[in-house]
Amino acid sequence: MVELDAATLLVGWAAGGWFFLWVTTRRREVGLGYGWLMRGVFLALAAGSLVTALLAEPTWSREAATMVFVCVGLVAGAVSVARRSAGVAGQRVQVARRSARVAEMTGIDRAEARFDPDAPEFPPVLDLAAATVGLLATLLGAIAAGGSLGLAVARTLVGALFCGAVLSAMLLGHWYLVQPGLARGPLLQMIRAAAVLWVPETIVMLWPTGMVSVLNGTIDDGYNGLLGWFWVASTATTLLLVAVARAALRERQYSAVMAATGLVYLAIVTAFGQDLVARILLAP
Repeated sequence: MVELDAATLLVGWAAGGWFFLWVTTRRREVGLGYGWLMRGVFLALAAGSLVTALLAEPTWSREAATMVFVCVGLVAGAVSVARRSAGVAGQRVQVARRSARVAEMTGIDRAEARFDPDAPEFPPVLDLAAATVGLLATLLGAIAAGGSLGLAVARTLVGALFCGAVLSAMLLGHWYLVQPGLARGPLLQMIRAAAVLWVPETIVMLWPTGMVSVLNGTIDDGYNGLLGWFWVASTATTLLLVAVARAALRERQYSAVMAATGLVYLAIVTAFGQDLVARILLAP
């Protein structure tokens, strides 16, 4: 049994999502605006963690790490804005190739976004630094949660990465509307990460004392076992949605990206249900 702490959950989701932001930014394909969007979302979650903690019972080691997390994240965002004239290497190549194709077909030299190839690009290692500090804050929250230390750490960190991967996949899928022509590699990588992390997420929630105890009635969920089976349905549906989203991306049409994004949108609901319902039922 592990104590449920909203502040730890929020900073964990922010840190997990930021880790997968680094996974995406290091590919040098997705435009800088995507990073600005994601950093804003995750900074809001981290700030919500601090407010939640201060209104309840602060765990000062976690709160200190969360404050550092926010500061490092703000620095990463500021550097990205300051170096926006460089764009990213993959986007520059894509824009140049598209402009050349249009000029060849129509004889018209379209005015496209111009980048300065000599300006320094945003270093993705700053996103990794922010994610590392955020995961440290999550770890400190897990340690303070009580109960079995190993189980608390595993459930908290795995849950943070799992939910972060699903959230990142959904937001990245929407970014394809902003950056048409973006290769599917970044989205495929996020969906693959969500599918891989589904396995340890399910295992740590079943690990004793875990959801098996809810399903066999040892732990009373207060609804005659209904919430336990709701967790089973959420867990199975999450995997199904991620698998179908991956299958959709095998289609060549651009609409396949939007279809996959819609499926991952639904997977957020079921993935959060998979994580949160188990945490609520297994809290002491």
